[in-house]
Amino acid sequence: MTRTEPIRLAVEGMNCASCVGRVERALEEQTGISDVSVNLAAQNVQFTPEEPARIADAADALKAAGYPARTASVSFAVEKMSCASCVGRVDRALAAVPGVTSVSVNLATETAQIDYLEGATDPAALARAARDAGYPATVKKTAEGGSDPSARLTEEAEAQKRRAALAAALALPVFVLEMGSHMIPGMHGLIANTIGMKASWIVQFLLTTVILAGPGRQFFARGVPALAKGAPDMNSLVALGAGAAWAYSTVATFLPGLLPDAVRAVYFEAAAVIVVLILAGRWLEARAKGRTGAAIRALVGLRPQTARIRSEGTEREVEIDALSEGDLVVVRPGERIAVDGDVVEGSSFVDESMLTGEPAPVAKTAGAGVTGGTVNGAGHLVFRAARVGADTTLSQIIRMVEEAQGAKLPIQGLVDRVTMWFVPAVMAAAALTFLVWLVLGPEPTLTHALVAGVSVLIIACPCAMGLATPTSIMVGTGRAAEMGVLFRKGDALQALSEVSVIAFDKTGTVTEGKPRLTEFEVTDGFERGEVMHLAASLEAYSEHPVAAALVEGARAEGAEPDAVEEFESITGHGVAGLVGERRVLIGSARLMVREGIGTEVLAARAEALSERGRTALFVAVDGRLAALVGVADPIKPTSAAAIAALKAEGFEVALVTGDGRSTAEAIAQETGIDRVVAEVLPDGKVAALEELGAGRKIAFVGDGINDAPALAHADVGIAIGTGTDVAIESADVVLMSGDLSGVVNATRLSRMTMRNIRQNLGWAFGYNAALIPVAAGVLYPAFGVLLSPILAAGAMALSSVSVLTNALRLRRIAPAFRDRAAETGSQAAAAPLPAE
Repeated sequence: MTRTEPIRLAVEGMNCASCVGRVERALEEQTGISDVSVNLAAQNVQFTPEEPARIADAADALKAAGYPARTASVSFAVEKMSCASCVGRVDRALAAVPGVTSVSVNLATETAQIDYLEGATDPAALARAARDAGYPATVKKTAEGGSDPSARLTEEAEAQKRRAALAAALALPVFVLEMGSHMIPGMHGLIANTIGMKASWIVQFLLTTVILAGPGRQFFARGVPALAKGAPDMNSLVALGAGAAWAYSTVATFLPGLLPDAVRAVYFEAAAVIVVLILAGRWLEARAKGRTGAAIRALVGLRPQTARIRSEGTEREVEIDALSEGDLVVVRPGERIAVDGDVVEGSSFVDESMLTGEPAPVAKTAGAGVTGGTVNGAGHLVFRAARVGADTTLSQIIRMVEEAQGAKLPIQGLVDRVTMWFVPAVMAAAALTFLVWLVLGPEPTLTHALVAGVSVLIIACPCAMGLATPTSIMVGTGRAAEMGVLFRKGDALQALSEVSVIAFDKTGTVTEGKPRLTEFEVTDGFERGEVMHLAASLEAYSEHPVAAALVEGARAEGAEPDAVEEFESITGHGVAGLVGERRVLIGSARLMVREGIGTEVLAARAEALSERGRTALFVAVDGRLAALVGVADPIKPTSAAAIAALKAEGFEVALVTGDGRSTAEAIAQETGIDRVVAEVLPDGKVAALEELGAGRKIAFVGDGINDAPALAHADVGIAIGTGTDVAIESADVVLMSGDLSGVVNATRLSRMTMRNIRQNLGWAFGYNAALIPVAAGVLYPAFGVLLSPILAAGAMALSSVSVLTNALRLRRIAPAFRDRAAETGSQAAAAPLPAE
């Protein structure tokens, strides 16, 4: 079966932009694999396989390239196995799951041990496969390697911290022995007169060798094989630099006769301190990387581990992965709801802020839908599970955020082109620097050549280049998810930052999409309650949205409909019928004129309502004008403020609607929208966008089925999450709430994230452009300055940490209209019945 959804694999061994390029090329060369995107910060690769078998091909290609896909193991307790045939069926069901590399099923212990590619599948999917085959499975334990990425990054940071600490402890005596004389007068003479310089060099050799073979071994274990393959990376640069300083110093210590007296010196302290500083940088880098994925971890943390189900009159607690569609799930006060479903018993208020960002709890009674991850209030609920596992809303949100975080933005193309040749170019520059100093440099030429060549190798930092884009994307899209903005397609992050026109659908987007009774004015001689009762009785027989609004408004005032006889729907005009013995007529002014009923008494008021965007209807009883009815689709409380904020940021704002021009213009006037395109059909919205864009990038915001063509056609489609599934699937960005402040949040996040990426790239490229020549010695002829390899290592370590720290600033972006109370109730405008 063809597989079209992206696969994400965790990859080991990536540490710089050169690694990213090699991983990307290794997969792009494989048949049946497309849309490859590598994320250095998250240490993963995302791609789309044509079929499940291509996943194994991808894993083989990664292994051959020197960047193996991370594997994990899980052990299941499997029920209902009774014979070898059962074992075979379980084995086949599990082995068929894409990403599984090996399966071992044991009938005697009723267990199954599965090894799988981390990211391609997970224990929940494996448990479902066994359950679907008729053998319920529950996780016994997850073996090492199956941990959550944040835990791995924490472990990595701790491991690098321990290595850095050990290396620092060993390097301190080396540094003191060699460099102490520069800080402590008489230190050099003290060493010479006690242990002697030869013994000092031997001690330095021993300690430095331990550092390189122990804490610094990772640079050689990864860098030398990469160099041997002709694909050097950052580890290769460090290994060459530190190795060259160590080798030269070792020759000076044990074979001094091979070197002239003038250049017989040791640089053990350079090799040792280089390793210490780079390990410290990687420790800080791993810590910062862990913080970039905070939003995903927060979302995953919303998932409860267990749920209480009701079966055959009893309640029992089960693992959440064991839930199936149709299970009755019991939620006690204060508990987090396990999966999506529909309430069948009880009532409560549920905090859905994790989805919408809105703090107000939502009332839930029988028939209402609930979402996994939300928090129950003080009531008791029982709901029937409708979507479990990967199908829940929370799982889909996590998947969308992960896909957006793994996306490759167009701006990344520049980085890829540069980094493809960066490390080989640095090695060539270091070799050229060494030769130039050796030929043209002052005495001692070999010493100067070695220092300059090693400095060039060490100071170059493709790590910063590789981290510049993915870290900002991860933090930016993660912060967006926390604010209820989901970037379904990663490139929408960049595309939205380039938009200059934003067009809004009206009904359900700018307005609430639910008509309400706003006015009911009676003429002299009639009682309001009586007329409302008659009107509601008649409209209860109509399916028109205006009728529903009138009936709902009447019921709110205690007027319940009665039976109607001789009901008649007069197309395009209104309705008529007998309520008891009274003839009631409801409709437009045209209907009243046709029936010979004068509307002069309320004509001016009706015109005023129309100018304010209301739908005005007349009620006649027994041939006399009885009331004027105003029905409106209220504008959402924050629509006007959101539109004002967008205009303040330089966007041109337009309204595209199928409603009448007078209504659309009334809405536009109330909300501050600049341009109006009214009375358009769904296909006409596409043409309207082309006209509004006129060579500029345009975003369209909508919520209905009829908005899907426009959402798909716009440069960026933004769907209201409370709208239809079709609209959401057609969009690039989804706002989890119906609040238009989400559009402001999306645009601000997009622009600020892209600005952050450009800052990171500017720093990464500018750093190398400025400091590689300094390391090579361009300042020496004029100022006598030659950069020490130790300072070069410190600067290199700092560059990656600077990029990550800058990206983490995006976590501090505040949502628009944080004080909702100031906005609520400030916009009283309303719109008439939609024609969309």
